[in-house]
Amino acid sequence: MYQEERLVSILDYLKTHQSMSVNEICAHLHISRDTARRDIVKLTGQGAAIRTHGGIALPDLQNTVLAYRERLQTFSDEKIRIGATALSFIHEKGHYFFDTSTTVSAMARQLDIETAVYTHSLDIAEILSDRARSTVFLFGGALNKTNRYLFDSESARQLERIRFDCSFLGAAAIAEDGFYYHDKDDAFIKGTAAARSDRTIVLADSKKFTKVSRFKGLGWENVDTLITSERPPAPFMHTLSLYGTELMIAK
Repeated sequence: MYQEERLVSILDYLKTHQSMSVNEICAHLHISRDTARRDIVKLTGQGAAIRTHGGIALPDLQNTVLAYRERLQTFSDEKIRIGATALSFIHEKGHYFFDTSTTVSAMARQLDIETAVYTHSLDIAEILSDRARSTVFLFGGALNKTNRYLFDSESARQLERIRFDCSFLGAAAIAEDGFYYHDKDDAFIKGTAAARSDRTIVLADSKKFTKVSRFKGLGWENVDTLITSERPPAPFMHTLSLYGTELMIAK
């Protein structure tokens, strides 16, 4: 069980019982006292609960339960599994580019290693802001309110001066000739990050093979690894083989 799922379970318990001791958390979730304490620190640190003698209580139950449920539902089990699989490419003190993508965000939620992460995504920066072991560099520029990323010509020039160990990219749609996105600036950023990376990894759920989008950001020749949730349709298997792109199915 991931930490966000445990936190929701704790909040649900508090809805009925009003408070919860460390021992009750351990018994309820079948976890160690150290794990229970980390969950308590997470909840109290975000203001979702208050610490009591021997446990926690919830000061504003209705709103906090709803907030945590909404945040958890943002990431489906499919996206969480893809994100967890991608973590195998992360190494201590590496330098990585994290794209604006809900699947990459699900990966960021599970990151617990000392790294340098570069991103133009507000969501990625927010997720990693409370992870002490991650150093986050947020590129600046004008805010795209729909897709929640920043972009201008200066941030693009900054991106071109950095070499990444890996770039982790999402996709709005996957076609036989490449990977497509909803707007041209975002497509440009992804293509630039891929060109500046020793390894380019695309994280995409199986639905992306049936989607259509307008702006091409990457060709198959630009992608080293595709991590998805199901075996792609036959035409894509041929394309993967043709370009030597590694396929990983998240379990």
